[in-house]
Amino acid sequence: MSVSQHPIALRLEQQVGGATRLLATVMALPLVDGIFPALVLAGALTTTTASGATAFSPVGIVETGLLIFGGSATMAVILAEMDGTPREQVKSVLLLGAVLVPLAAIEAALAGTIESLLEIAIFERFAGIVIIAIAAKTASAEIGKYLPGPAVIIGLGLVASFDPAGAQLVVDLDPVTVLAGAAAAGVGVAFALGVALFGDRLRGKVDIDRFRFGSSVALAMLALSVLGIMNTHYPVALGVLCVTAVFSYDPGASDVADVAETGDPSDYDEQPSTGRVPDDRSADGRVVDSPVADGGDAPKSAVRGADEGHDEPGTAYGYPGEDDSRAPWL
Repeated sequence: MSVSQHPIALRLEQQVGGATRLLATVMALPLVDGIFPALVLAGALTTTTASGATAFSPVGIVETGLLIFGGSATMAVILAEMDGTPREQVKSVLLLGAVLVPLAAIEAALAGTIESLLEIAIFERFAGIVIIAIAAKTASAEIGKYLPGPAVIIGLGLVASFDPAGAQLVVDLDPVTVLAGAAAAGVGVAFALGVALFGDRLRGKVDIDRFRFGSSVALAMLALSVLGIMNTHYPVALGVLCVTAVFSYDPGASDVADVAETGDPSDYDEQPSTGRVPDDRSADGRVVDSPVADGGDAPKSAVRGADEGHDEPGTAYGYPGEDDSRAPWL
């Protein structure tokens, strides 16, 4: 059940190859295509207090870490692609996290630097649109073919929101924004570590495709929050993701697989009757098929040998379509 045809993971696997390299690409992709800086600029990781100061947004940090850096693609790669023991997988994830977290902090610092060059109200709309596009790509590979890439949408957003009147490139290393960016990446790494640690228990019990569709819905909820359409203080996207995780987990799935492997006859339905009665032997020792259940005559091929004058005893052949390598018409 854990093997998933995840559209994003499949596309990246064809380009990079290798499970560890694929996981690094999946988790670092938000840093490359501009999704993470867009969320930082849109204020998804921080809030503004009444005094105008910047404060952490714990819900935004967790939602961004789980949905952007973690999510269904990360789970699909770890459960369906990565080999080795849980300890080896954890080591690979930790090495990846040692690079991912500092890069996220650097990008968060740069995002705060260029914030003065943009009209944030306009850019937030493009940030919401890019999340919706990712959600659609996650839900369906067919739909994703007709949608522009995240980098294209982010580029258009930068052009549309550029404000040359107040343009001033000033390095603004807001520690709150930098730490929030690093914390979001850390949440994604922690998610990957959890999947790697409990991979043996989750593999075969988690329906990744179901988790993928639920994650796309959670991403859409996050996009609505960024766009301001769903103006609520409740963590709706995080709630959708939690419900998705519950519905995607089937603790009895592996038991069904074990029954199929053991082949216990008591766990299967009785095989349907073929309509044949047991074979009998004729007076001279040749095996002859008995008449079928409805009283019909036995096929002539059953007494082959006696009619054709063969010295060897006749041989009984099965009906066409039965599991017998010898055909009745030979």
